[in-house]
Amino acid sequence: MEMKLSLDGLTGKVVTPYSKEYEQARQEWNRAIQKFPIIIVYCYAVKDIQNAICWARRHGIGIRIRSRGHHYQGYSVGTGVLVIDVSYMKRIELDESNGSVFVQSGIKNREIYDYLGARGYPFPGGTCPTVGVAGYTLGGGWGYSSRYMGLGCDSLTALEMVDYQGNLCKADDNYNPDLFWACRGAGGGNFGVVTSMTFQLPPKVTRVTLVELEYLNAAPATMACFLDIWQEWLVSLDQRMTINVSMYNSAEDGMGIYGKGLFYGSAAEAAQILKPFELGGATLSLQEVTFLEAVQKIQDAYPDSEKFQSTGRFVNRKYSMEEIEAIVELIRQRADGSVYTAVSVYALGGKINEIDKKCTAFYYRDAAYIMGVQSVWEEDRYASVNRCWLNERFQCLKQLTVGSYINFPYNCLANYEEEYYGGNACRLQQIGRQYDPMNVFSFPQAIQ
Repeated sequence: MEMKLSLDGLTGKVVTPYSKEYEQARQEWNRAIQKFPIIIVYCYAVKDIQNAICWARRHGIGIRIRSRGHHYQGYSVGTGVLVIDVSYMKRIELDESNGSVFVQSGIKNREIYDYLGARGYPFPGGTCPTVGVAGYTLGGGWGYSSRYMGLGCDSLTALEMVDYQGNLCKADDNYNPDLFWACRGAGGGNFGVVTSMTFQLPPKVTRVTLVELEYLNAAPATMACFLDIWQEWLVSLDQRMTINVSMYNSAEDGMGIYGKGLFYGSAAEAAQILKPFELGGATLSLQEVTFLEAVQKIQDAYPDSEKFQSTGRFVNRKYSMEEIEAIVELIRQRADGSVYTAVSVYALGGKINEIDKKCTAFYYRDAAYIMGVQSVWEEDRYASVNRCWLNERFQCLKQLTVGSYINFPYNCLANYEEEYYGGNACRLQQIGRQYDPMNVFSFPQAIQ
């Protein structure tokens, strides 16, 4: 890749295709994504972001915004673009007097958990340790505390953002409230570059119960029975419990069911709540630990990277047994080269649906749960067949669900704004035109 542009005006750490760290710097967590930006600017301060925006506009080069590089479709990078990477902006400030925590946008889940957990506080963050708190929150933010504390965006009280002109603006309920509304659920990359966020602190907790549920060598009939119980169980579920479960087909372990989550209560209470899942072959593990110990155990199970295609949809009704069996059938046969495939369910409800769907940009608050499908492969030659495999199954799920979760994006969506944002899409388009009238922050599936 030939570089003829002058880098004058850029500040921070500037990486180009000629830099020794370029190959690693351009990589996303999903190694199935291979894009080749012309410049990556690692920003240490707001001024670095402002300079990068002005430089890119002056040279007519597209911009992508990246925190920790976990976008499923890789929209935080691109070929021939400038990537504004905020992962070096890592300040955290705790203000216990007013019950808030300030974080810069380079902070990842593990870092906020370690910081607050060491001080006795939980945090309604995500599950994967290297996901950025900013991107997670901007997309709504589902995690293992969501039913008890709300989505990640529900604890957000203010943010700062650099706009298309390079100006730093604040957004909260009093300043730019429409922008603040939009940033709670409309996904990262839209409107501008978020530099920091302020969250309301949850109350301290001493112990939580880490939940693990497993069925090894589960027959399709067991999976169908599980999903039928799941949809009934959620209706009156104690909001202190948040869990997700995967029905999987693994090249190494065969077919099975595995679930994990948190309960803000005792192991004895959790055992009673989970009794309906005591099907044949079930193994239940319940550990009373500190919040920090629980999230560390959860996060340690994640690989450093994967090659995958995945998506997630919202479920707002109960399924007949015939429909459930069709869902289970989706993973009976893996694609060629796939080492793992799964249909996964993520519990909603509780605090999530106590907020009206029009109060933030996150629209699908009345859904019962998210249902996702994924395939993981290791060899590049199998990428195409796995993506086709997933698309076929996506078409089946689409008939059974109501919309797509922006933090589990899918590049094959038709009418993606309606799918991601439902009845909030029109207002988001208006806000996009107001705060980014030149369409500077454009990327595949950006708000238009």
